[in-house]
Amino acid sequence: MESSSDEEEVRTFIQVLSEKYSPENFPYGQGVVVMPSPPGSPVKDRLYLPNILVLSDSGIGKAGERSDIAAFCAHVVELDLSHNQLNDWAEICDIVSNIPNLDFLNLSMNPLSGIELEPSMAEVFPRVRQLVLINTHVSWETVHKLTQNAPELEELFLCLNGYNTVSESQTSCPSLRLLQITDNQLEAWAEVRKFGQMYPSLRTLVLANNSVDSVGDSHDALQQLFPNLRSINLNNSGLSRWEDIERLNFFPKLEEVKAKGIPLLESYTTHDRRSLLLAQLPSVKRLNGSLVTTGEREDAERLFIRYYQENPQQQLPERYHVLVSKYGELAPLAEVDLRPRRTTVDVRWGDRVEAVALRLEQTVGDLKKHLRALLQLPANGVRLFYINREMSSVVGPEEMRCGSRALHSYSIRDGDEILVVPKVKSRCGSSNV
Repeated sequence: MESSSDEEEVRTFIQVLSEKYSPENFPYGQGVVVMPSPPGSPVKDRLYLPNILVLSDSGIGKAGERSDIAAFCAHVVELDLSHNQLNDWAEICDIVSNIPNLDFLNLSMNPLSGIELEPSMAEVFPRVRQLVLINTHVSWETVHKLTQNAPELEELFLCLNGYNTVSESQTSCPSLRLLQITDNQLEAWAEVRKFGQMYPSLRTLVLANNSVDSVGDSHDALQQLFPNLRSINLNNSGLSRWEDIERLNFFPKLEEVKAKGIPLLESYTTHDRRSLLLAQLPSVKRLNGSLVTTGEREDAERLFIRYYQENPQQQLPERYHVLVSKYGELAPLAEVDLRPRRTTVDVRWGDRVEAVALRLEQTVGDLKKHLRALLQLPANGVRLFYINREMSSVVGPEEMRCGSRALHSYSIRDGDEILVVPKVKSRCGSSNV
């Protein structure tokens, strides 16, 4: 009885389409085509259909009447069927074959594991340019049948499919420009290099959240495998050697690299991570999502020289010698102590003297507030005078008038004195301190 109830809950593409885009549920507006129902159709009246259909999470398990799909969807270019119950490629192909202008298809989160695609069915995908198969666990055999029969396919999304190996295809897909295969279980470069053989025109390869532990090919091999690659995403991969970063330069057209969260960089500061990566990648124009400026590159390359210049000659990377030939040997940067400076002075208020520790990055205004609370000074204002004990007999006290002036600008030292006196209204009535 339960299985019968489950079968009754499976809905058709046409049922969901007619409900969502009926005049009662979907308003007529710009970009929407009014489609009258064909004679004999179970769909009453008419539908207001945009050319981008979003039918995700709708319980769709079957196609429905193919003639209705053809009548209503001739103008549709994008279709989102993610999070449904489609587990039969025959039903999927019945839908796709009756949408002749389909450009984008999202089948993510449908239960397609172990469901094989017949070669004859795969022929219905000739116009699809973007295909999303995230968390469907489709087999590589099915992927290859789709790519072989989609001559215009440019973008393929295979994330979260549990792949730990890559099955090679005997036929390449020369149209593919972008492959996103994040959050799988790929580790060996021997598997990754197969993408170059299967997709020779690949421009963007997104490998984030795989445990790829190396870039293991030679200069000539990488040039031949990925002649058009412009962007590679290795975020949260397993790269742990600078040699693998250096090999990224072997991709002849590479312009963008993402390499956050890799073991190699764990011990470096955020600033040094970016600088050392950038110095190793002279052709990269965008790193970890940010555009590289000329000034940033020069700063990074100079930092690279200084970072390695104390190493023994045999441990210097090849890039070091290239950069030294460009900038010459650089003097080490002077070490500057940027910690907040403190000093202790005597604060005199009438007959009372208190030793007070000052933070010299504070302003005169900050000091007045601090002293009011510490010494319980009157709220109607006070005047401060700085006395340099070594020079007091020559220059006398200096009034600290400007509330925004930093204390360090007075060259205050331990043992100097701050004199606090009440403000006299007749003399300083314009002051608001």
